[in-house]
Amino acid sequence: MTRIGLISDTHHYLEASVYKHFKECDEIWHAGDFGSADIATALSGFKPLRGVFGNIDGYDIRSIYPENQQWTCEEVPVLMTHIGGYPGKYTARVKELLQQSSPGLFICGHSHILKVMYDQKFRCLHMNPGAAGRQGWHKVRTLIRFSIDGKDIKDCEVIELGNRTALG
Repeated sequence: MTRIGLISDTHHYLEASVYKHFKECDEIWHAGDFGSADIATALSGFKPLRGVFGNIDGYDIRSIYPENQQWTCEEVPVLMTHIGGYPGKYTARVKELLQQSSPGLFICGHSHILKVMYDQKFRCLHMNPGAAGRQGWHKVRTLIRFSIDGKDIKDCEVIELGNRTALG
């Protein structure tokens, strides 16, 4: 079993409680808009980190993380990108990627809207962890913690970090 901490849209801000919430995780996955390489360095120094760059990320992040990542975790094919949309409202680029790669789990960020929903058309679970940073229009900062056990995605927990404007 692999325990995952999923985060996105930190926008230069990483609350200290993230370490507590991801303490039991085996890996951290960041769905873009790190804001700076300092965030990536801090997370990767804590746990193994996978990530993609987001639209606000500069060369420091884009030189390390790709636009899209595809890999298999346990027995689940995973596709992650920053700007993706959601079931029924994917970008044209993401629709093509989903058709080509047939993931069991599709992850994106960007919208600052937390979503976990099954996509019947592409037969995959869609996850967007919302936004963990303090910039943006979201009201509550969020993360997701879940496990992959063989072919099963389970134990999904939404973690609220507090109001966007509150100090962590």
